[in-house]
Amino acid sequence: MSAIIVIGAGHNGMTTAFYLAKAGHKVTMLERRPVVGGCAATEEFALGFRAPLANAVGPLRRSVIRDMGLATRVQFIHPDPRLVALSPDGRALPFSADIGRTAEAIGAFSQNDARRYPEFCETLRRLGVFLSGLFDLTPPSIDAPAAGEMWEMLKVGKRFRALGRTDSFRLLRWGPMAAADLVSEWFETDLLQAAVASRGVFGTAMGPWSAGSGAVLLLNAAIDAAPGGSSVMVKGGPGALALAMAEAARGADVQIRTSAAVSRILVGDGKAAGVVLADGTEIAADAVVSNADPKRTFLGLVDPMDLDPGFLTKIRNYRSRGTVAKVHLALNTVPVFRGVADPADLHGRILVAPGIDYLERSFDAWKYGELPQEPFLDISIPTLSDPSLAPAGKHVMSVHVQFVPYTLAGDRSWSDARQALAATVLATLEKYSPGIGSAIETAQVLSPVDLEQNYSLTGGQIYHGEPSLDQVFTMRPILGWARYRSPIENLFLCGCGTHPGGGITAASGQNAAREIALALKSA
Repeated sequence: MSAIIVIGAGHNGMTTAFYLAKAGHKVTMLERRPVVGGCAATEEFALGFRAPLANAVGPLRRSVIRDMGLATRVQFIHPDPRLVALSPDGRALPFSADIGRTAEAIGAFSQNDARRYPEFCETLRRLGVFLSGLFDLTPPSIDAPAAGEMWEMLKVGKRFRALGRTDSFRLLRWGPMAAADLVSEWFETDLLQAAVASRGVFGTAMGPWSAGSGAVLLLNAAIDAAPGGSSVMVKGGPGALALAMAEAARGADVQIRTSAAVSRILVGDGKAAGVVLADGTEIAADAVVSNADPKRTFLGLVDPMDLDPGFLTKIRNYRSRGTVAKVHLALNTVPVFRGVADPADLHGRILVAPGIDYLERSFDAWKYGELPQEPFLDISIPTLSDPSLAPAGKHVMSVHVQFVPYTLAGDRSWSDARQALAATVLATLEKYSPGIGSAIETAQVLSPVDLEQNYSLTGGQIYHGEPSLDQVFTMRPILGWARYRSPIENLFLCGCGTHPGGGITAASGQNAAREIALALKSA
């Protein structure tokens, strides 16, 4: 049995800690903040109003839900429609779990698109099933793959051939493509194209015309094949899920300490030997697992003298550029959106991304450090499904604002730009929900800098690093170190900066636990 320290009580960290404790190890988890969860947070931003940091959960891996007993600890909410895309002409396009119902809604825009939509969904499903198999794997060693790894890759090749000629060619061709080109091969309606393509750019430093954004769209389909993406929520918000995961971890004898910031990872004779807390306390361990992002781990917690200069150069070049801000609104009534007659259709996510060019213009602003004048908004009103998040009769609106730069042009500071971003978001919302301004009691803006400072996300990057083609699978975080290990013996990674990354799925944490247990067993 090894004594293991896990740095960071985010959802991946708690997943890793749970499985390692179940394997018989003595696990201590250290969390900088006073609460567990990391980015799986639900926090009060105005008196009585609590907002989720993430508008939807993963969805979480089913095996993690089963093993941690989460279905009995929290209530998962599956809204339908899962997404409503808003058009500036006053129409709306709902994406239902029922493919036929969605196709019928698409028919109001284009009968050709309505006919093609079921085939597109089935194609995404097949490709997603193939890619999801890769998510369960540990990326093979580049230098000396073991026999078992070669066998797994042979099985991947067999499954690839089983896709058939058409789907295998689609996968090879669509991955490097721009998402805009991919969706234009299927659909002619700009609103539908943008709604589907938006999954290829959300949280990334890519626009819909960027090469490789097609791969991000396909990788997201491996998590949830539905074109609208996941809208799974939890009663009490992601923070309630984090508390449930902490309860499961404690039930497996994991010791969780909050308000325990780690300032340095101790290394002796090339091996991780423990940590030093911000107050100077030293805690010894046989192994250290970091749920922090790769840059924060290796450039902030490890003495550079303990790492090879070449490795440090690669980590410094690992791209972690933030592209997302959050705006939380406290509302005194349910907003009314043009084109949405039934308020029940608003229980899922609401998308303001009415066209491919709209998305690209927003991305253009980000490239040059400017605030988008036409922001891509991914919105939820969680209080429609969970009234406990606001005072009686009132509501919370949670807005992800995509393509917001971490560093602003002209040496502007975010202390000056917050109000400008809030004004742009509110002006945009007013176009789709006239009169919403009069319903707002309080607004909170979290810039990429705030996300970095509050949630330890380097650069404000919500995925611990861009999920681009050169930073996935065997190259996540960098080539040669994609197996949850590091150049320092018994120092491991388990966060979203490892394969397969993603949002609140716990996939990286579960995979990492498996590999860490094997590494410690063979040591």
